[in-house]
Amino acid sequence: MSLENKNAIIYGAGGSIGGAVARTFARRGARVFLTGRTPESLEKVAGEITAAGGRAEVAVVDALDEKAVEAHAQAVADQAGSLDVSINLVTRGDVQGTPLTDMTTADFLRPVVTGLTTNFVTARTAARHMAAQGSGVILTLNSGSAQASPMMGGTGPADATMDTLVRNLAIEMGPRGVRVVGIWTAGLPETLSREKLAAVNPGLALDEAAFQGLLAQLDQMRMLRRSPTLSQIAGTAAFLASEDAGAITGTFVNATGGIFPG
Repeated sequence: MSLENKNAIIYGAGGSIGGAVARTFARRGARVFLTGRTPESLEKVAGEITAAGGRAEVAVVDALDEKAVEAHAQAVADQAGSLDVSINLVTRGDVQGTPLTDMTTADFLRPVVTGLTTNFVTARTAARHMAAQGSGVILTLNSGSAQASPMMGGTGPADATMDTLVRNLAIEMGPRGVRVVGIWTAGLPETLSREKLAAVNPGLALDEAAFQGLLAQLDQMRMLRRSPTLSQIAGTAAFLASEDAGAITGTFVNATGGIFPG
């Protein structure tokens, strides 16, 4: 599961999942290029990687800005010699917990527009470089809510657009040596806090006991009766980026702990 000599761009690398993926990729030998909109969080992750002996570089890039994404990817390819892995972990501004009949159009459409736009821009940019070199892996992640999740607002439709993008891009890029794969996961306890939940679901005011009860409920919703860990999701991404997963493309890996079959 080595990523030696691989150059990887991680969009949204300053977040909880992005940071875990970046550290895991670097630990397995990849040179990682961390992007996001908040330099402080990116520098923190980069510092942890370099302190552990890895290679990490930081750039402030808005994944909604096509020209900025393209310029950064070109700079990476010119500097490193190739672009081997691209993974999009950019947040979308989802609003949840509100019935669809009470939700504003803006709140419903935000994750759809933001998620599809950033994934299209970053995947298209990577695909062009990878097609020219005849190899590469494009990865993304969503919650799998396209399987049907009530009270999730625009999350389900947003996930559905990403699912379709992955499958269609994989069909087009497969003959050119490029794999396109996604990961489904949701409700990682290490990424949750009362404050983060309230930001997504303004009607969810939890004290500490209720918050711990919610985490326990998440465990019980899964076939495995336990939630995935950040380490497991980062390891899944590293596996999919490696040659060990060379036969996998055009699909999503269900890393939800079994919230739904598929």
